[in-house]
This record gives sequence, structure tokens and C-alpha cells, in this order.
Amino acid sequence: MAKRQTLAASMQAKSGRLYAVINIREDGKSKAVWRALGLPDTVGKAAANKAFRETVARFEDEYNERLLRGDRPDADIPIYTFLCAHLTRVEKTLQESTVRSYGTLVHGRIKQHFTKHPSLTVSNLRPKDIEEFYEFLYSLGCGENTVLHYHTLLHSAFKQAVKTERIDVNPFDRIDRPKKQKYTADCYTKEELILLLDVTREETIYPAIMLAGGLGVRRSEALGIRWSRINWAEGTVLIDTKVIDSKDKNGKGIAKPVEEMKNSSSRRTLVIPKPILAMLKEHKEKQEMYRQLFRGSYDRTFDDYVCTDQLGRLVKPSYVTNRYDRVLKKYGLRKIRYHDLRHTFASLLIAEGVPLILVSRFLGHSDIATTANIYAHLDKEGKQISADIIGNVLAGK
Repeated sequence: MAKRQTLAASMQAKSGRLYAVINIREDGKSKAVWRALGLPDTVGKAAANKAFRETVARFEDEYNERLLRGDRPDADIPIYTFLCAHLTRVEKTLQESTVRSYGTLVHGRIKQHFTKHPSLTVSNLRPKDIEEFYEFLYSLGCGENTVLHYHTLLHSAFKQAVKTERIDVNPFDRIDRPKKQKYTADCYTKEELILLLDVTREETIYPAIMLAGGLGVRRSEALGIRWSRINWAEGTVLIDTKVIDSKDKNGKGIAKPVEEMKNSSSRRTLVIPKPILAMLKEHKEKQEMYRQLFRGSYDRTFDDYVCTDQLGRLVKPSYVTNRYDRVLKKYGLRKIRYHDLRHTFASLLIAEGVPLILVSRFLGHSDIATTANIYAHLDKEGKQISADIIGNVLAGK
């Protein structure tokens, strides 16, 4: 049986709190591990020494248990370092847009908070530490939905730590999951939508506005629509490509087409309303005019895409969002989000009595529950029909 190791340790104060700094050897090298005593540096000597001895003893028990097992991966990894490694490990299984989103979380506020707390590691993170991180996020103005994104990432990473036996219990299972904040869309009326389409005809993002308001597609889907996917005879379009913000090998921001949709229901064929079909034909003619006008300066790489600028370059999603806000201000239009054009499309359908199941298929939701959660309050006609049917049944008709 291996001899139990006694570890050298010292008590240190940092940022007004007391810590035990314990020295271990790992891969032949000395390493200092910080453990919080949970006390301010103003506490009495007796209480500090007692907490110090208990903390070191507890760590020694954990450390010797790992040595005895011999197969347990190191869990004394700082949180930020662990999250960086986790992101590298899972990035091949995620869509590029998701990886970029997670990277923003990890290298932004996770780094900002946890690098200021070097004593917090995978093995000693406690529910109170997690709550303190969430309070930090709220103090920066983050909403419930944003905090939920952080929670999802961290919970998943620590779930993997349990699976690989770095730790025995996921600390994120021991706290209340942040509640998702229900968003109520601010939609345009049909008059406002028509006005928006009318005044933005000469804007580069006009096709993206037209497709979001007239077909209810997502921003990435609107930018991914291709001429070859439009069946002019039948008046339909296949949604099978999206465009995301990415970077080239030099780190410059670019628009990148991806033939991988959000979910299986996102790949769908939509019937194009006749006014939108007419607008598309008009835009196609305009693209051909630009090709003739700029000739050698015109980029032919994305000829198959509807949403390109005057020089044939694919429009970036981030440009659409930024330009859209400026366009509304320029023309004095009521401010709603670009994504709310999709909500406008759905609300106009529901107002005309289209059943939620059909609206769900138009929008490419994975299930009707998603549609119902967002739009059920608008389905007044559907509710009235249901009430009338039940009323007739109970009346014996």
C-alpha cells in the first residue's frame, strides 16, 4: 500500500480573503494549489488556523485518494483553463456558429471572472462560487437568457468532468437552473411592413428584409437562399443553406455559406407569395445589371446567392443587423429587431386564421411547442373555434 503523503502548505491572504496554498508534485514538477478557507483576512488567528488545518487535511485526503486510484485525471485545474480545453475538445462536434458563440463566453466574462479567482478549480468549485459568478453577470447587465447560455456551457463541461472521473458530482446540478426569460416579439403591422419594403428597395440588405418579412426565414437562412433553389414554375424555394459570420486565415471577418441547418425541420420547401416572387425577379435583374456595370470588379463566386452587394460579395449576417438598425433610423421607422420581421410574418399568418401547426412548418421550428410558446397568445381565432366546438358538443348539437 502506498504511503500517505503529507503536503507542505502555507496560509496566504488575497483580495481580503484567506487561502491555503498547498504544494504538490505533478509530472515531476512542483505546483501550488490554492484552496479558499472561506474567511476574511480580518478573522481571528485561532479561527484562521482551524480552517487552514481542516482545508489542508481535506485536500490531503482527496490527493492521496487520487494517488491510490492512480487513474483519476487531475482536477486541480483552474476554471478558465479547463473551459478552454473543453472547448477545444468539443468544437469538432459543434456547428461553427456555436463554437464561436461559446468562445465568446469563455474568452470573455468567464475569463474575466475566474482568472481573478485562481484558487477556484474544477475539483473545489462549489454552488456558492457559481452563484457569485452569476451575480457578477447580472451586475454587468446580463439578462436571464444570457446567464442561461453560460449555465448551459458550464453544466455541459462539468458533466464531462464527471464522466471522465475528474470529479464525483457536478456542482451545477446543485443549483437552480436560471429561468429562460420569455420574449414577447414586437411586430410590425402589415402597413408598416409594406412601408419598410417600399423605402428600402435601394438598400443592400433589401433582399434580406424582404425574405424575413415575406417568408419568415431566419437571418442566416435569408442570406443562404440561392437562385438555383427557386422553382420559378411552381413558385417555391428550398431552404437548405445558411450563411454565418466567420473569419478567413488572416482573421478577417467573412460571410461563410454552410449546408448544415439548425435542425432537420429547418430544411424545408416554402411557397413564395406572388409579391415576393415579383420582388425576387426584379432583384435578379438588378444583380445582372451590376455584373454588366462592374465587369472585372464584380465577384462571380456567389452568383447563385440572392443576398449579395453591388460587387457580388456575399452579405455578412452581422452587416445585416447593424445596417438594419441604421436603416430604420434613416427612414424614421418604428424600431423593432431584424429577427422581429420573422415574428411579424408569423403574427400576420395567425391573424388571418392560419393554424399554428402550419405556421410552425413555415418557420422551421423543431416542434409545434416552440411555436405555441411564442405565438399562442395571438391565436384568438383558433381559441374561438375551439370554444365554439366544445360549446356545440355540450349543447347537444
